[in-house]
Amino acid sequence: MSSKTKHSKIRNTGILFELLTRQITVDVLNNDKKGSAAKILKEFFNKKTQLGKEYELYRVLTVENYTSEIKANHLVDAVVKARQKLNNSQLKREKYNLIKEIKKNYDINDFFMARIPNYKVNASIFKVFDSNTDGNPATETDSRFTIVEHVTRKQKSNKKEDKKLVEGYKKQEKDLRLLAYGILVEKFNKKYSSLSQSQKKLLKEYINNISNTNSLKEFVETETYKVKAKLQSFLPKVSDKVTKIKLKEAINQAETLMKGRIVEDKQVVTLMRYYQLVKELENVKNG
Repeated sequence: MSSKTKHSKIRNTGILFELLTRQITVDVLNNDKKGSAAKILKEFFNKKTQLGKEYELYRVLTVENYTSEIKANHLVDAVVKARQKLNNSQLKREKYNLIKEIKKNYDINDFFMARIPNYKVNASIFKVFDSNTDGNPATETDSRFTIVEHVTRKQKSNKKEDKKLVEGYKKQEKDLRLLAYGILVEKFNKKYSSLSQSQKKLLKEYINNISNTNSLKEFVETETYKVKAKLQSFLPKVSDKVTKIKLKEAINQAETLMKGRIVEDKQVVTLMRYYQLVKELENVKNG
């Protein structure tokens, strides 16, 4: 009987691609003019390389979304069949050279310590691909189930809800509008140039310290105290009773940012919204 397939971050094409794209962001924020990550990504992940072709198969299984399990299983079968056509020896050489380049330009331990959002799915894809060589049916079954479960996930569509929130926001008085939750969920990552210095600093800390959970947590806690103090300073200047109640609720809710042992993505997004709220309130204060 063959041994159970072990997952390896350093051999997982999906994770390697994810870490490199994240490193590109870090390089940009750190004003790294060498742009090593971008060059490595372009060299190893293109249509001509086996790595580029394998990544496309990873991407299909992480991005596609079906409502039917039958269709999902057919998709997995088709992807596995396509994976079997790749040149394994060439793929191994490319991965070896890729890791060599990463080690040459970055601290390999720091590089691989980052948390990956779709880690479980990427690990399962790796095992399904690898199980074709080790022949372990239990590994293949468990991993396939995880992939199918991901492919058949329920997509949340909030377009109508967002539209209603924005429309409602427009009808509110100026002070009340500032506390409308919907307007604060703008996709700030698509408007990077419009971010405040506090938001840029948080984004930089989040990316640079994503593997150092203690450092990130300390930063978020410190910033939360500052934001609460800022919001509390606005309270005496708000005359509308409803607005004042909502502002107090926002201040109390800030406590949730400091809960938990590690900082999750949603906490970072929430703090970004609080920064936006402070910015808007300051704009109103300044006329």
